Amino acid sequence: MVEIKHRETGQVLERIDAHTLAGADLRDMQLNGADLRNADLTGANLESSDLVGALLSGARLVDAVLVATDLSNADLSSADLTQAHLGAERPSRAATLHGANLSQATLERADLRHADVRRANLRGANLGHADMRGTDFQGSDLCHVVAPKALFIRANLREANLCGADLRDCHLNDANLAGASMHAADLTSALPGGFTVINLANFEGADLRGSKLRSVSAQETNFRNANLTDVDLTNAVLGGAILRRADVTNADFSGVELASVTMEFANFSKARNAVYPSYKKNLR
Repeated sequence: MVEIKHRETGQVLERIDAHTLAGADLRDMQLNGADLRNADLTGANLESSDLVGALLSGARLVDAVLVATDLSNADLSSADLTQAHLGAERPSRAATLHGANLSQATLERADLRHADVRRANLRGANLGHADMRGTDFQGSDLCHVVAPKALFIRANLREANLCGADLRDCHLNDANLAGASMHAADLTSALPGGFTVINLANFEGADLRGSKLRSVSAQETNFRNANLTDVDLTNAVLGGAILRRADVTNADFSGVELASVTMEFANFSKARNAVYPSYKKNLR
């Protein structure tokens, strides 16, 4: 028999008739504030359960089912959620992690589609190969996340902190990164001839100072009012991109075709290696 107790009161919330919680059926349970730190929940089914404010730091949730689970304000720091199932095609069925602590957590190859991860702490988390299509990270801290080859397609990263993030070979197509902090983020490729895709993404007002965008595919991407100071854009594909009023001081545009780029009122006189047609007007 396994007893699941409240993290503060010690009250028994549930008694599970098993020797371990690995693979356990924990669906639709009231586990608000549960103490599950360092618990082995490998392959457990927690679908539709209430884990608001639960303590899951260091827990093993590999391949666990967390669809429709409420993990708002839960502590999942250093937890292992490799290949965990938190996402769904319908947003109403995805997990809620609003305000959760996922710092240093492992979410490699996890399914987070349409999950609510607003105002969460993901500092230093491993999101490699994770599926985050349509996931809402608004206002979250993703500083120094490691997320190579992750899918952020149509994700909401508005005003999120992605400073120093490893986003190599990611797909951020149509993602919203307006006002995001991406100082020193790496959006290059780890593969010869590879590239990160940010086509149609919205970086309006984002801070990209010192970030690496070498060879990035940024077609029709919005960089209006963005800070691109010291950004490496060597060989980037910027067809149809908007750089209106962007700060491109010391940004490197080597090998970039700027003919179709909207660049009015951007300070290209301070950019490096920027070659643009003579008919471009209102440049600073």
